Amino acid sequence: MNENWLSRYFHFSELKTSAGRESLAGLTTFISMAYILFVNPVVLANAGLDKGAVFTATALSSALGCLIMGLVAKYPIAIAPGMGVNAFFAFSVVIGMKIPWQTALAGVFIAAVIFFLITIFKIRELIIDAIPQSLKLAMAAGIGLFIAFIGLQQGGLIVANKSTLVAFGPLNVGTTWLTIFGLIATIILMVRKVPGSVFIGMVLTAIVGMIFQLVPLPSAIVSAAPSLAPTFGVALTHIGDINTLQLAVVVLTFLLVTFFDTAGTLIGLAEQAGFIKNNKMPRVGQALLADSTSMLAGSILGTSPTSAYVESSTGIAVGGRSGFTAVVTGILFLFGLLFSPLLAVVTSQVTAPALIIVGVLMATALKGIPWDKFEIAVPAFLTVLGMPLTYSISDGIALGFIVYPITMIAAGRGKEVHPIVYGLFFVFIIFFWVLNI
Repeated sequence: MNENWLSRYFHFSELKTSAGRESLAGLTTFISMAYILFVNPVVLANAGLDKGAVFTATALSSALGCLIMGLVAKYPIAIAPGMGVNAFFAFSVVIGMKIPWQTALAGVFIAAVIFFLITIFKIRELIIDAIPQSLKLAMAAGIGLFIAFIGLQQGGLIVANKSTLVAFGPLNVGTTWLTIFGLIATIILMVRKVPGSVFIGMVLTAIVGMIFQLVPLPSAIVSAAPSLAPTFGVALTHIGDINTLQLAVVVLTFLLVTFFDTAGTLIGLAEQAGFIKNNKMPRVGQALLADSTSMLAGSILGTSPTSAYVESSTGIAVGGRSGFTAVVTGILFLFGLLFSPLLAVVTSQVTAPALIIVGVLMATALKGIPWDKFEIAVPAFLTVLGMPLTYSISDGIALGFIVYPITMIAAGRGKEVHPIVYGLFFVFIIFFWVLNI
């Protein structure tokens, strides 16, 4: 590929960067988020999806999203199946609501179509403005706590208890100590600001697990990509299953969580890279188009919704400023297809530390909530607390959207509540009624 053409297309001179620097940034971003190739199949396997098929779907949908982001939106921001929404898919929708994974995938497809349409018709600003910032932040933080809780549970650190519901797990189990090792190792790497800390932490945990025979040895290192047959096109053949209010709310939740997660991440990363001009992000429509297209393709391939990744900040930190960074990351995801045999060593104890650390990162959203305003603090708190305690992201979101209009009216601020939020108030009340009759 001609470097002069690359320089002109990606505006290297204008952005004061180079192909070499952008390539390093793309590699750094990939290393920082490569864990999703192995974590996502493990999470979705809880819902009954084939791990190999999900591995391939994860790599392909990530590559597609990164390439569109780089070539069309021209931002150094990577896309992959989102942490949090995959937990919602597996633990809230499939396990909690007892909805077949095939139907859940159809819900992701419909949410992706809606996301695509509101992006094309530029309705996104209206929706972003409608939901109060405090609830957006509470949703992110609550999902973080939910993910961390799942990690603690799968790692054996938290167990069920008849008297207290949950309790600290026994320390006479080898796999629990493997989780503890992985967590401490990853924390140290994060504190030392080592690029790719989460991924390196997983590698170290898997190696220690194999040494002490707590993790099975892989049969190979490299092989052809696993078949997509178990999941490919399943979403399309089950669209007709989305025929109840409960499933409509599931689709709405997929849309809300993915939409606001992506929008918030995009804005934060654009601020870091210095792209925000006059309080606006240029080409935000193209960036959201990259995510919605990737989400649409991912649902057909067989994975949960995609999202912009905050780990892109690592690539930006080493100088990534153009879309070529995302292009390099996307190409590396395609190369990642060759390493599916390593899925055998990625047990729940290996992924548990990653889930806990991602939970910590997402919980930083709490700092943006004005806790001194009680009418805002209450719905935000219930949203955050409701997710892990009900073991349901949608229930936590519902609690927040139901209580928010009540507290705002009580505070004499009812006129500040957008009509869309009032509409969601009734939707979620009906949602709870349908779930509990």
